[in-house]
Amino acid sequence: MPLDKSDRESYFPAIEKKYGERMSYWFAVMKDLKGQKYPEQVAYLRENYGFSQAHANALVMYSRGSTSSKRFETPKDYFATLDAKQVKTVKAIFKAITSKYPDLELVIAWNQPMLRSGKDYIFGVSAATNHILMAPFSQDVLEKFRPKMKDLDVKKKTIGVPNDWTVDAKLLQSIVKARLAELK
Repeated sequence: MPLDKSDRESYFPAIEKKYGERMSYWFAVMKDLKGQKYPEQVAYLRENYGFSQAHANALVMYSRGSTSSKRFETPKDYFATLDAKQVKTVKAIFKAITSKYPDLELVIAWNQPMLRSGKDYIFGVSAATNHILMAPFSQDVLEKFRPKMKDLDVKKKTIGVPNDWTVDAKLLQSIVKARLAELK
């Protein structure tokens, strides 16, 4: 059975096996660390018991009451957390792309909405308070289109746009076309 990395409890059998103690022991260790900040708790487990980052994170976050790293089941759940202006812009971004590429699937990955073709991620969006970030999952594609995006905030892996950005459908479709060609 594959490990469900969003369910923190799924790490517990591996933690018991690798570090030689039952979970009750590890919960007692965490109780002693209560009140410390997240980085301090993770560092303590890593330095004193040899925990991997993933195991330390699972134990610390579970002990803090977060039993799953998955925040959204569907894109609709994600959109419900945004303000109206962001929802309008993000939906327009995806509509501009899927109107030309209807076979792309809108999914949630890394707690963000993403367009996927099979197992390959093609284009993702993330909304922050004051802007929206778009990611074509390819630095080569990003560099190819950088000259056409002089008025946008283009970083190493993302494109920043204002929350009320007027969607450039042709640009987005061209970026996705290049990303898809790259995968062939």
